[in-house]
Amino acid sequence: MTAPLPAAPLVNATRFRAAHQATWERLEAIVGRIEKRSVRVLGEDDLLALPVLYRTTLSSLSVVRETSLDRALQTYLEQLCTRAYFQIYGAPGTAWRQLAHFFADGWPRAVASLWRETVAAAALGILGAVLGYFLVKHDPSWFYSIIPAELAEGRDPSASAQALKEVLYGSKDSDPLTAFAAYLFTHNAQVALFAFALGFAFAVPTALLLVYNGLTLGALVEIYVAKGLGPMLGGWLIIHGSTELFAITLAGAAGFRIGLAVGFPGRASRLESAVTAGRTGGTAMAGVVLMLVVAGLLEGIGRQTIQLDWERYALGGSVFVGWLVYYYLPRKRHALA
Repeated sequence: MTAPLPAAPLVNATRFRAAHQATWERLEAIVGRIEKRSVRVLGEDDLLALPVLYRTTLSSLSVVRETSLDRALQTYLEQLCTRAYFQIYGAPGTAWRQLAHFFADGWPRAVASLWRETVAAAALGILGAVLGYFLVKHDPSWFYSIIPAELAEGRDPSASAQALKEVLYGSKDSDPLTAFAAYLFTHNAQVALFAFALGFAFAVPTALLLVYNGLTLGALVEIYVAKGLGPMLGGWLIIHGSTELFAITLAGAAGFRIGLAVGFPGRASRLESAVTAGRTGGTAMAGVVLMLVVAGLLEGIGRQTIQLDWERYALGGSVFVGWLVYYYLPRKRHALA
């Protein structure tokens, strides 16, 4: 009985090279041009072809590794793929370019990807505000359980309409007004940072913080509405609140993304899932910090210089629309992505 003949190789090295050589050479030529000069020297056809050629070459490398066709060919393709990867996915060359990319694409794209979590966070904040409003409306003593008396500094259910109105239209030299506004900003900044930081605990603390923040807003709104000052309060709040409350909502959304990644990692490990979610959440939070700075500037300048309600609503509404356009306006994906 004769011994069985060895199985023929599944892939012929010569034919494989002939079939894919042109792709490898074109990729190498494009990468070489970028390395010598910059990506700006590429024409539109080469720029669009670069990621396709890279992925095709990666497939070729996989075949070579699996079939052990040619050690020299494997080394060549590994080096070519490494060079191409760096040019496609490598970090930008300058800090200014990285910063420009963050504002133009990284930050808004990260926020837009969190839209489901953002809707959930906004719903919890609104739920808390409605609950806080009706609790205080039903029993004013709830106000002191939600907002401590020492922080309210007289701006509570027992305050007169005149005293509450002074908060809305006080001068820039009004120390009580400045202290109260500073408290609101500090409180909201803390809520935003904690909402994100505590997201890893399956997002439960994040949800509670969002509801609590809504409670404080609802309690504050009720005492003004009860004195017939609701629209005036809305104008005072919207100048900075359209940015500040939006920032809190986004921080909660980032916390939810991490919490859900930890609780429901899918096929990936919990660590891998958390790391991926952390990149998106961290990018969004970097923007949230900037939003809080903008809110502080709007509060400090707008409250002191704008006294007409319609101007306050116009400014706050315009800023809010601007954030929506910036985050959610459809963007073309970069050709290298």
